Amino acid sequence: MRRPQRGENLFEHQGRQREEEQAPVAARMRPRTLDEFLGQEHLVGAGKVLERAIRADLLPSMILWGPPGSGKTTLALLIARASKAHFTSVSAVTSGVAELRQAVAEARERLGATGQRTILFVDEVHRFNKGQQDVILPHVENGTVTLIGATTENPSFEVNAPLLSRCRVFTLKPLTDDHLTAIVRRALIDQQRGIGGLGADIDDDALAVLLAIASGDARTALNGLEIAAQVARPNDRGVRRITKSLMEEVLQSRALRYDRAGEGHYDTISAFIKSVRASDPDAAIYWLARMIEAGEDPLFIARRIVILAAEDIGMADPQALPIAVAAQQAVRFIGLPEGAIPLAEATVYLAAAPKSNTAYMALNRALETVREGEQYPVPLHLRNAPTGLMRQMGYGRDYKYAHDYPGHFAGQGNLPPELAGTRFYEPGSEGHEAQAKARLLAWWCERSTKPSP
Repeated sequence: MRRPQRGENLFEHQGRQREEEQAPVAARMRPRTLDEFLGQEHLVGAGKVLERAIRADLLPSMILWGPPGSGKTTLALLIARASKAHFTSVSAVTSGVAELRQAVAEARERLGATGQRTILFVDEVHRFNKGQQDVILPHVENGTVTLIGATTENPSFEVNAPLLSRCRVFTLKPLTDDHLTAIVRRALIDQQRGIGGLGADIDDDALAVLLAIASGDARTALNGLEIAAQVARPNDRGVRRITKSLMEEVLQSRALRYDRAGEGHYDTISAFIKSVRASDPDAAIYWLARMIEAGEDPLFIARRIVILAAEDIGMADPQALPIAVAAQQAVRFIGLPEGAIPLAEATVYLAAAPKSNTAYMALNRALETVREGEQYPVPLHLRNAPTGLMRQMGYGRDYKYAHDYPGHFAGQGNLPPELAGTRFYEPGSEGHEAQAKARLLAWWCERSTKPSP
Protein backbone atom coordinates (compact mmCIF):
# COMPACT_ATOMS: atom_id res chain seq x y z
CA MET A 1 0.00 0.00 0.00
CA ARG A 2 1.38 3.40 -0.99
CA ARG A 3 1.88 5.80 1.91
CA PRO A 4 1.05 9.52 1.62
CA GLN A 5 4.10 11.66 0.84
CA ARG A 6 4.99 14.91 2.59
CA GLY A 7 2.84 17.81 1.33
CA GLU A 8 0.40 15.49 -0.41
CA ASN A 9 -3.31 15.78 0.39
CA LEU A 10 -5.71 12.85 0.52
CA PHE A 11 -7.08 13.32 -2.99
CA GLU A 12 -3.59 13.61 -4.50
CA HIS A 13 -2.50 10.52 -2.58
CA GLN A 14 -5.48 8.48 -3.77
CA GLY A 15 -5.04 9.65 -7.36
CA ARG A 16 -1.36 8.75 -7.46
CA GLN A 17 -2.05 5.43 -5.78
CA ARG A 18 -4.56 4.57 -8.52
CA GLU A 19 -2.00 5.58 -11.18
CA GLU A 20 0.59 3.27 -9.63
CA GLU A 21 -1.89 0.40 -9.39
CA GLN A 22 -2.78 0.78 -13.07
CA ALA A 23 0.83 1.14 -14.22
CA PRO A 24 2.50 -1.79 -16.04
CA VAL A 25 4.14 -4.33 -13.78
CA ALA A 26 7.55 -3.20 -15.07
CA ALA A 27 6.91 0.22 -13.50
CA ARG A 28 5.37 -1.16 -10.31
CA MET A 29 8.25 -3.56 -9.71
CA ARG A 30 11.00 -0.96 -9.83
CA PRO A 31 13.37 -1.56 -6.90
CA ARG A 32 12.81 0.81 -3.99
CA THR A 33 16.25 0.38 -2.39
CA LEU A 34 19.75 -0.48 -3.52
CA ASP A 35 19.39 -3.83 -1.78
CA GLU A 36 16.49 -4.70 -4.14
CA PHE A 37 18.42 -3.59 -7.23
CA LEU A 38 19.68 -6.48 -9.35
CA GLY A 39 22.59 -6.27 -11.75
CA GLN A 40 25.33 -3.69 -12.30
CA GLU A 41 27.39 -5.12 -9.47
CA HIS A 42 30.46 -3.46 -10.98
CA LEU A 43 28.87 -0.08 -10.14
CA VAL A 44 26.60 -0.56 -7.12
CA GLY A 45 27.94 -3.73 -5.54
CA ALA A 46 29.16 -3.42 -1.96
CA GLY A 47 32.13 -1.09 -1.81
CA LYS A 48 31.99 -0.08 -5.48
CA VAL A 49 32.48 3.57 -6.36
CA LEU A 50 28.87 4.46 -7.21
CA GLU A 51 27.46 2.52 -4.27
CA ARG A 52 29.75 4.43 -1.89
CA ALA A 53 28.84 7.77 -3.50
CA ILE A 54 25.11 7.07 -3.18
CA ARG A 55 25.30 6.02 0.45
CA ALA A 56 27.52 9.01 1.31
CA ASP A 57 25.26 11.37 -0.69
CA LEU A 58 28.34 12.71 -2.47
CA LEU A 59 27.33 12.39 -6.08
CA PRO A 60 29.20 13.76 -9.09
CA SER A 61 27.40 14.75 -12.26
CA MET A 62 27.14 11.57 -14.28
CA ILE A 63 25.96 9.92 -17.47
CA LEU A 64 24.37 6.48 -17.10
CA TRP A 65 24.98 4.70 -20.39
CA GLY A 66 23.46 1.33 -21.11
CA PRO A 67 20.96 -0.68 -23.14
CA PRO A 68 17.20 -0.45 -22.54
CA GLY A 69 15.95 -2.17 -19.42
CA SER A 70 19.34 -2.28 -17.71
CA GLY A 71 18.25 -0.03 -14.82
CA LYS A 72 19.32 3.51 -15.74
CA THR A 73 16.08 5.25 -14.71
CA THR A 74 15.65 2.96 -11.72
CA LEU A 75 19.15 3.80 -10.52
CA ALA A 76 18.42 7.52 -10.86
CA LEU A 77 15.23 7.11 -8.79
CA LEU A 78 17.13 5.17 -6.13
CA ILE A 79 19.63 8.01 -5.95
CA ALA A 80 16.72 10.42 -5.51
CA ARG A 81 15.36 8.36 -2.60
CA ALA A 82 18.75 8.14 -0.89
CA SER A 83 19.86 11.75 -1.37
CA LYS A 84 18.93 14.80 0.65
CA ALA A 85 19.06 16.83 -2.57
CA HIS A 86 15.90 17.91 -4.35
CA PHE A 87 15.20 15.69 -7.36
CA THR A 88 13.94 17.18 -10.63
CA SER A 89 13.25 14.98 -13.65
CA VAL A 90 12.84 15.98 -17.30
CA SER A 91 12.64 13.93 -20.47
CA ALA A 92 14.67 15.01 -23.46
CA VAL A 93 11.91 13.60 -25.66
CA THR A 94 9.26 16.07 -24.43
CA SER A 95 11.20 18.93 -22.78
CA GLY A 96 12.86 21.92 -24.37
CA VAL A 97 15.02 24.87 -23.43
CA ALA A 98 12.20 26.58 -21.52
CA GLU A 99 11.78 23.62 -19.16
CA LEU A 100 15.52 23.41 -18.62
CA ARG A 101 15.83 27.11 -17.82
CA GLN A 102 12.94 26.85 -15.37
CA ALA A 103 14.49 23.82 -13.64
CA VAL A 104 17.84 25.62 -13.35
CA ALA A 105 16.20 28.83 -12.05
CA GLU A 106 14.34 26.88 -9.38
CA ALA A 107 17.54 25.04 -8.44
CA ARG A 108 19.42 28.34 -8.07
CA GLU A 109 16.65 29.80 -5.93
CA ARG A 110 16.47 26.66 -3.78
CA LEU A 111 20.22 26.65 -3.25
CA GLY A 112 20.26 30.29 -2.24
CA ALA A 113 17.22 30.11 0.04
CA THR A 114 17.77 26.81 1.84
CA GLY A 115 21.18 25.54 0.75
CA GLN A 116 19.56 22.40 -0.67
CA ARG A 117 21.25 20.95 -3.72
CA THR A 118 19.31 19.87 -6.81
CA ILE A 119 19.75 16.68 -8.83
CA LEU A 120 18.56 17.19 -12.41
CA PHE A 121 17.73 13.88 -14.08
CA VAL A 122 17.53 14.02 -17.87
CA ASP A 123 16.17 10.85 -19.45
CA GLU A 124 17.24 10.16 -23.06
CA VAL A 125 19.83 12.94 -22.74
CA HIS A 126 21.24 12.08 -26.18
CA ARG A 127 18.06 13.51 -27.72
CA PHE A 128 18.97 17.03 -26.56
CA ASN A 129 20.61 19.05 -29.30
CA LYS A 130 23.78 21.11 -28.81
CA GLY A 131 21.85 24.23 -27.80
CA GLN A 132 19.87 22.36 -25.16
CA GLN A 133 22.99 20.72 -23.77
CA ASP A 134 24.70 24.12 -23.66
CA VAL A 135 21.90 25.43 -21.45
CA ILE A 136 22.83 22.88 -18.78
CA LEU A 137 26.61 23.18 -19.07
CA PRO A 138 27.41 26.30 -16.98
CA HIS A 139 25.06 25.22 -14.19
CA VAL A 140 26.68 21.79 -14.00
CA GLU A 141 30.07 23.48 -13.96
CA ASN A 142 29.24 25.89 -11.11
CA GLY A 143 27.36 23.29 -9.07
CA THR A 144 23.86 24.77 -9.33
CA VAL A 145 22.67 21.31 -10.40
CA THR A 146 24.09 17.82 -10.27
CA LEU A 147 23.28 16.25 -13.61
CA ILE A 148 22.28 12.62 -14.04
CA GLY A 149 21.77 11.83 -17.70
CA ALA A 150 20.49 8.50 -19.00
CA THR A 151 21.22 7.36 -22.53
CA THR A 152 21.25 4.26 -24.69
CA GLU A 153 23.64 5.94 -27.14
CA ASN A 154 27.40 6.23 -26.83
CA PRO A 155 27.86 9.53 -24.96
CA SER A 156 31.14 10.13 -26.77
CA PHE A 157 29.08 10.71 -29.92
CA GLU A 158 25.85 12.12 -28.52
CA VAL A 159 26.89 14.35 -25.59
CA ASN A 160 28.83 17.57 -26.14
CA ALA A 161 32.50 17.23 -25.20
CA PRO A 162 32.43 20.15 -22.70
CA LEU A 163 29.42 18.68 -20.89
CA LEU A 164 30.81 15.16 -21.05
CA SER A 165 34.12 16.31 -19.54
CA ARG A 166 32.24 17.50 -16.45
CA CYS A 167 30.46 14.18 -15.94
CA ARG A 168 31.48 10.70 -14.89
CA VAL A 169 30.30 8.07 -17.35
CA PHE A 170 28.99 4.90 -15.75
CA THR A 171 28.39 2.05 -18.20
CA LEU A 172 25.54 -0.32 -17.42
CA LYS A 173 25.51 -3.84 -18.83
CA PRO A 174 22.57 -5.93 -20.07
CA LEU A 175 21.13 -7.98 -17.24
CA THR A 176 22.09 -11.64 -17.16
CA ASP A 177 19.57 -14.47 -17.42
CA ASP A 178 20.05 -15.06 -13.69
CA HIS A 179 19.11 -11.46 -12.96
CA LEU A 180 16.05 -11.64 -15.20
CA THR A 181 14.98 -14.95 -13.70
CA ALA A 182 15.12 -13.47 -10.21
CA ILE A 183 13.12 -10.42 -11.37
CA VAL A 184 10.46 -12.60 -13.02
CA ARG A 185 10.17 -14.87 -9.97
CA ARG A 186 9.88 -11.85 -7.71
CA ALA A 187 7.05 -10.40 -9.82
CA LEU A 188 5.20 -13.74 -9.82
CA ILE A 189 4.92 -13.83 -6.02
CA ASP A 190 4.61 -10.13 -5.17
CA GLN A 191 0.97 -9.56 -4.21
CA GLN A 192 1.08 -5.76 -4.03
CA ARG A 193 3.34 -4.60 -6.86
CA GLY A 194 3.68 -7.71 -8.99
CA ILE A 195 1.21 -10.19 -10.43
CA GLY A 196 1.01 -12.45 -7.38
CA GLY A 197 -2.72 -11.81 -7.21
CA LEU A 198 -3.23 -13.55 -10.58
CA GLY A 199 -1.96 -16.88 -9.27
CA ALA A 200 0.35 -17.38 -12.26
CA ASP A 201 3.27 -19.75 -12.61
CA ILE A 202 5.69 -20.19 -15.48
CA ASP A 203 7.19 -23.36 -16.91
CA ASP A 204 10.96 -23.52 -17.28
CA ASP A 205 10.85 -23.76 -21.08
CA ALA A 206 8.44 -20.80 -21.21
CA LEU A 207 10.86 -18.83 -19.05
CA ALA A 208 13.66 -19.71 -21.49
CA VAL A 209 11.63 -18.26 -24.37
CA LEU A 210 10.96 -15.09 -22.38
CA LEU A 211 14.65 -14.67 -21.49
CA ALA A 212 15.67 -15.13 -25.13
CA ILE A 213 13.30 -12.39 -26.27
CA ALA A 214 14.17 -10.08 -23.37
CA SER A 215 17.91 -10.25 -24.12
CA GLY A 216 18.95 -8.62 -20.85
CA ASP A 217 16.05 -6.12 -20.79
CA ALA A 218 14.09 -6.28 -17.53
CA ARG A 219 11.26 -4.12 -18.89
CA THR A 220 10.74 -6.45 -21.83
CA ALA A 221 10.77 -9.51 -19.57
CA LEU A 222 8.21 -8.08 -17.13
CA ASN A 223 5.91 -6.77 -19.86
CA GLY A 224 5.93 -10.15 -21.60
CA LEU A 225 5.29 -11.94 -18.31
CA GLU A 226 2.36 -9.67 -17.47
CA ILE A 227 0.62 -10.22 -20.79
CA ALA A 228 1.11 -13.99 -20.65
CA ALA A 229 -0.25 -14.15 -17.09
CA GLN A 230 -3.31 -12.12 -18.03
CA VAL A 231 -4.24 -14.31 -21.01
CA ALA A 232 -3.46 -17.65 -19.33
CA ARG A 233 -6.59 -19.52 -18.27
CA PRO A 234 -6.79 -20.72 -14.65
CA ASN A 235 -6.85 -24.50 -14.24
CA ASP A 236 -9.10 -26.35 -11.78
CA ARG A 237 -6.80 -25.26 -8.93
CA GLY A 238 -6.96 -21.61 -10.00
CA VAL A 239 -3.37 -21.56 -11.26
CA ARG A 240 -2.64 -19.64 -14.47
CA ARG A 241 0.11 -21.78 -15.96
CA ILE A 242 2.31 -20.04 -18.52
CA THR A 243 3.50 -22.69 -20.96
CA LYS A 244 6.08 -22.46 -23.71
CA SER A 245 3.43 -22.48 -26.43
CA LEU A 246 1.48 -19.70 -24.71
CA MET A 247 4.60 -17.60 -24.27
CA GLU A 248 5.54 -18.04 -27.93
CA GLU A 249 2.01 -17.11 -28.97
CA VAL A 250 2.05 -14.00 -26.80
CA LEU A 251 5.49 -12.86 -27.90
CA GLN A 252 5.42 -13.61 -31.62
CA SER A 253 3.51 -10.45 -32.40
CA ARG A 254 5.54 -8.43 -29.94
CA ALA A 255 9.06 -9.63 -30.59
CA LEU A 256 9.69 -7.07 -33.32
CA ARG A 257 8.45 -4.29 -31.07
CA TYR A 258 10.87 -5.44 -28.41
CA ASP A 259 13.61 -5.51 -31.02
CA ARG A 260 12.79 -1.99 -32.15
CA ALA A 261 13.14 -0.86 -28.54
CA GLY A 262 16.80 -1.85 -28.70
CA GLU A 263 17.16 -5.63 -28.26
CA GLY A 264 20.75 -6.58 -28.89
CA HIS A 265 21.62 -3.00 -29.87
CA TYR A 266 25.29 -3.16 -28.95
CA ASP A 267 25.88 -6.81 -29.76
CA THR A 268 24.24 -6.49 -33.18
CA ILE A 269 26.20 -3.44 -34.31
CA SER A 270 29.36 -5.16 -33.09
CA ALA A 271 28.49 -8.26 -35.14
CA PHE A 272 27.85 -6.06 -38.18
CA ILE A 273 31.18 -4.23 -37.87
CA LYS A 274 33.18 -7.42 -37.35
CA SER A 275 31.45 -9.16 -40.28
CA VAL A 276 32.41 -6.33 -42.65
CA ARG A 277 35.95 -6.34 -41.27
CA ALA A 278 36.10 -10.11 -41.81
CA SER A 279 35.10 -9.68 -45.50
CA ASP A 280 31.88 -11.64 -44.98
CA PRO A 281 29.15 -9.84 -46.97
CA ASP A 282 26.49 -12.46 -46.19
CA ALA A 283 26.89 -12.08 -42.44
CA ALA A 284 27.16 -8.30 -42.76
CA ILE A 285 23.89 -8.09 -44.72
CA TYR A 286 22.17 -10.36 -42.19
CA TRP A 287 23.14 -8.16 -39.24
CA LEU A 288 22.20 -5.06 -41.24
CA ALA A 289 18.76 -6.57 -41.85
CA ARG A 290 18.42 -7.37 -38.16
CA MET A 291 19.08 -3.75 -37.23
CA ILE A 292 16.77 -2.33 -39.89
CA GLU A 293 13.93 -4.67 -38.95
CA ALA A 294 14.45 -3.85 -35.26
CA GLY A 295 13.98 -0.15 -35.98
CA GLU A 296 17.57 0.93 -35.39
CA ASP A 297 18.28 4.56 -36.30
CA PRO A 298 19.53 4.31 -39.92
CA LEU A 299 21.87 7.26 -39.40
CA PHE A 300 23.51 5.38 -36.54
CA ILE A 301 24.17 2.50 -38.94
CA ALA A 302 25.40 4.93 -41.60
CA ARG A 303 27.85 6.53 -39.15
CA ARG A 304 29.31 3.13 -38.36
CA ILE A 305 29.66 2.38 -42.09
CA VAL A 306 31.58 5.63 -42.62
CA ILE A 307 33.90 4.80 -39.72
CA LEU A 308 34.39 1.27 -41.09
CA ALA A 309 35.35 2.61 -44.50
CA ALA A 310 38.09 4.81 -43.05
CA GLU A 311 39.30 2.47 -40.31
CA ASP A 312 39.21 -0.97 -41.93
CA ILE A 313 39.35 -0.44 -45.71
CA GLY A 314 41.31 2.79 -45.76
CA MET A 315 44.09 3.07 -48.30
CA ALA A 316 43.46 -0.40 -49.74
CA ASP A 317 40.44 1.09 -51.55
CA PRO A 318 40.13 4.90 -51.24
CA GLN A 319 36.72 4.73 -52.97
CA ALA A 320 35.25 3.01 -49.90
CA LEU A 321 34.99 6.23 -47.90
CA PRO A 322 33.20 8.26 -50.63
CA ILE A 323 30.76 5.38 -51.12
CA ALA A 324 30.11 5.18 -47.38
CA VAL A 325 29.58 8.95 -47.13
CA ALA A 326 27.28 8.82 -50.16
CA ALA A 327 25.22 6.12 -48.42
CA GLN A 328 24.97 8.28 -45.31
CA GLN A 329 23.82 11.26 -47.35
CA ALA A 330 21.34 9.10 -49.28
CA VAL A 331 19.77 7.79 -46.07
CA ARG A 332 19.49 11.32 -44.70
CA PHE A 333 17.92 12.47 -47.98
CA ILE A 334 15.38 9.70 -48.65
CA GLY A 335 14.92 7.99 -45.28
CA LEU A 336 13.57 4.49 -44.79
CA PRO A 337 12.49 2.10 -46.20
CA GLU A 338 14.26 2.95 -49.48
CA GLY A 339 17.29 4.26 -47.60
CA ALA A 340 18.11 0.68 -46.65
CA ILE A 341 19.18 0.03 -50.25
CA PRO A 342 22.22 2.38 -50.28
CA LEU A 343 23.10 1.06 -46.81
CA ALA A 344 23.10 -2.46 -48.26
CA GLU A 345 25.16 -1.38 -51.26
CA ALA A 346 27.78 0.25 -49.05
CA THR A 347 27.81 -2.77 -46.73
CA VAL A 348 28.46 -5.22 -49.57
CA TYR A 349 31.09 -2.94 -51.13
CA LEU A 350 32.98 -2.57 -47.85
CA ALA A 351 32.77 -6.28 -47.03
CA ALA A 352 34.09 -7.23 -50.49
CA ALA A 353 36.83 -4.56 -50.56
CA PRO A 354 40.49 -5.21 -49.69
CA LYS A 355 41.25 -4.29 -46.11
CA SER A 356 43.85 -2.01 -44.55
CA ASN A 357 43.99 -0.21 -41.22
CA THR A 358 47.34 1.43 -41.90
CA ALA A 359 45.97 5.01 -41.97
CA TYR A 360 44.23 4.41 -38.65
CA MET A 361 47.40 2.94 -37.12
CA ALA A 362 49.46 5.83 -38.49
CA LEU A 363 47.13 8.26 -36.74
CA ASN A 364 47.45 6.37 -33.46
CA ARG A 365 51.25 6.40 -33.66
CA ALA A 366 51.31 10.11 -34.44
CA LEU A 367 48.88 10.88 -31.62
CA GLU A 368 51.02 8.93 -29.18
CA THR A 369 54.10 10.88 -30.26
CA VAL A 370 52.29 14.21 -29.96
CA ARG A 371 50.85 13.40 -26.54
CA GLU A 372 53.97 11.95 -25.00
CA GLY A 373 56.75 13.84 -26.77
CA GLU A 374 57.89 17.43 -26.89
CA GLN A 375 55.98 19.97 -28.96
CA TYR A 376 58.60 20.82 -31.56
CA PRO A 377 58.34 24.10 -33.50
CA VAL A 378 57.32 24.11 -37.15
CA PRO A 379 60.49 24.16 -39.33
CA LEU A 380 61.15 27.61 -40.80
CA HIS A 381 60.94 26.46 -44.42
CA LEU A 382 57.33 25.30 -43.86
CA ARG A 383 56.10 28.58 -42.38
CA ASN A 384 54.29 31.23 -44.37
CA ALA A 385 55.95 34.65 -44.61
CA PRO A 386 53.24 37.28 -45.23
CA THR A 387 55.31 40.14 -43.74
CA GLY A 388 58.78 41.50 -44.34
CA LEU A 389 59.82 40.82 -40.76
CA MET A 390 58.89 37.18 -41.12
CA ARG A 391 60.93 36.92 -44.33
CA GLN A 392 63.91 38.50 -42.55
CA MET A 393 63.54 35.90 -39.80
CA GLY A 394 63.80 33.13 -42.35
CA TYR A 395 60.16 32.11 -42.60
CA GLY A 396 59.63 30.15 -45.83
CA ARG A 397 63.31 30.29 -46.78
CA ASP A 398 64.62 27.28 -48.71
CA TYR A 399 61.11 25.91 -49.26
CA LYS A 400 61.03 23.74 -52.39
CA TYR A 401 57.82 23.83 -54.41
CA ALA A 402 57.19 20.18 -55.34
CA HIS A 403 55.70 20.94 -58.75
CA ASP A 404 58.95 22.57 -59.88
CA TYR A 405 60.79 19.24 -59.66
CA PRO A 406 60.80 16.08 -61.80
CA GLY A 407 57.99 13.75 -60.83
CA HIS A 408 56.52 16.58 -58.71
CA PHE A 409 58.77 15.46 -55.86
CA ALA A 410 61.36 17.73 -54.23
CA GLY A 411 62.61 15.26 -51.63
CA GLN A 412 62.51 17.83 -48.85
CA GLY A 413 61.92 16.74 -45.25
CA ASN A 414 58.90 18.18 -43.48
CA LEU A 415 59.02 16.78 -39.95
CA PRO A 416 60.72 18.65 -37.12
CA PRO A 417 64.45 17.82 -37.28
CA GLU A 418 64.14 15.91 -33.99
CA LEU A 419 61.72 13.49 -35.67
CA ALA A 420 63.49 13.20 -39.02
CA GLY A 421 63.15 9.69 -40.44
CA THR A 422 60.25 8.72 -38.18
CA ARG A 423 57.74 6.41 -39.84
CA PHE A 424 54.15 6.75 -38.65
CA TYR A 425 52.58 5.33 -41.80
CA GLU A 426 53.58 1.80 -42.75
CA PRO A 427 51.83 1.00 -46.05
CA GLY A 428 50.21 -2.36 -46.61
CA SER A 429 50.19 -4.50 -49.72
CA GLU A 430 46.47 -4.81 -50.52
CA GLY A 431 44.62 -3.21 -53.40
CA HIS A 432 45.38 0.43 -54.19
CA GLU A 433 47.80 0.63 -51.28
CA ALA A 434 50.26 -1.69 -53.03
CA GLN A 435 50.74 0.97 -55.72
CA ALA A 436 51.03 3.70 -53.13
CA LYS A 437 53.59 1.65 -51.25
CA ALA A 438 55.85 1.38 -54.28
CA ARG A 439 55.79 5.15 -54.83
CA LEU A 440 56.37 5.92 -51.16
CA LEU A 441 59.33 3.55 -50.87
CA ALA A 442 61.01 5.29 -53.79
CA TRP A 443 60.29 8.73 -52.36
CA TRP A 444 61.51 7.75 -48.88
CA CYS A 445 64.73 6.46 -50.36
CA GLU A 446 65.27 9.67 -52.33
CA ARG A 447 64.36 11.92 -49.40
CA SER A 448 66.81 10.15 -47.10
CA THR A 449 69.70 10.96 -49.47
CA LYS A 450 68.95 14.70 -49.61
CA PRO A 451 70.11 17.16 -46.94
CA SER A 452 67.53 19.02 -44.86
CA PRO A 453 67.27 22.82 -45.32
